[in-house]
Amino acid sequence: MQQTIVHHKKVKRIKLTFPQNAGSTPSHPANQPLANAKAAKQDEFYTQLNDIANELKHYKEHLRGKTILCNCDDPFKSNFFKYFALNFKTLGLKKLLVTSYSRSPIVGGQLPLLEIEGLKPEGKEPYAVEINEVPDANLDGAINLDDVKHLLQHNANVTRPLKGDDTYGGGDFRSRECVEILKKADIVVTNPPFSLFREYVAQLVEHGKQFLIIGPKNAVTYKEIFKLIQENELWLGHGFAAGNAYFRIPTENAREFAAGVYDEKTGLVKFRNVWWFTNMDHDSRHETIPLYKKYSPSDYPNYVNFDGIEVSRVVDIPVDYPGAMGVPITFLDKYNPDQFEILGSSMTLGLPMSKVAKKGTYLQGGRFYLDNGDGTYSRQYDRIAIKQRRG
Repeated sequence: MQQTIVHHKKVKRIKLTFPQNAGSTPSHPANQPLANAKAAKQDEFYTQLNDIANELKHYKEHLRGKTILCNCDDPFKSNFFKYFALNFKTLGLKKLLVTSYSRSPIVGGQLPLLEIEGLKPEGKEPYAVEINEVPDANLDGAINLDDVKHLLQHNANVTRPLKGDDTYGGGDFRSRECVEILKKADIVVTNPPFSLFREYVAQLVEHGKQFLIIGPKNAVTYKEIFKLIQENELWLGHGFAAGNAYFRIPTENAREFAAGVYDEKTGLVKFRNVWWFTNMDHDSRHETIPLYKKYSPSDYPNYVNFDGIEVSRVVDIPVDYPGAMGVPITFLDKYNPDQFEILGSSMTLGLPMSKVAKKGTYLQGGRFYLDNGDGTYSRQYDRIAIKQRRG
């Protein structure tokens, strides 16, 4: 993939932004209804229970005996809450903490199939829920919704409103009371606001928390996030099935989406631009990427502003090349730190083209470039510079 210079034409740049909602995707021409939804306050996107279960099954050894925090979730509607409540004993959890954000449109709703008279918060007041015990109400040895229905009424469990402070509203993860709750947790699992992703991750790192969270794919290009990836302090999770994530929206919020994005029958919206991010190790992270291609200069051109070769597809990484290679960011989906070393990003490693070529022969931008052979140069999409580890 590349961007080739075109003379006598101006290129219009589009700035991508992210909605405030925790489950939404980046604004993009094909996904414009998603951006419009924010203004219309129709931004309710719920992570599916099966997606949560499919990912969490890879971290069971990390969860046992731990206090889990879901701090961007309406405890009366969140499937993260539902998953951990239903599996509290099976996972061997010590405690479950759940908080919601005051401006979330879903605060004040109820978890489907879990209607508890008198416990639904009035209006939009954010709540914190602390689960210390999930009793086996019918003594069948398994935890089900009938058991969970009683858990908020159990003396060992606590519900309370969140008031916020002068700077942040109640339930905001940055508020003083929510930071104090964060300090009590071992592991944070949730779907945070994409627009605050940098700040959210920075807080988790500052407080030394383990986490498993959903975020936008292009977050790997953020300077702060990429630094954590390169320093082996953050990596991608096991991943969504078939590379796509499906979020449910309320029927009353159904609207026109791009073809193939929204399924009216299921009420699900498909997103291709989200990943799980974590700092907990998992099995697939250490799977060796099979390499079959052999290096040849004709197949792998050198960059003109970086000492490395262009590899446009992860499957084409040459098995016998010992030097630096530029690969697509999708490489991180399969990245094995035992097999490869991350050297850096094309956004910072490439020599400025002004020191390599004449003005007007290339498009501006801090990336790797290839020689077109006609006096012009092609700017590549974002690349991650890697090198194979040897023995």
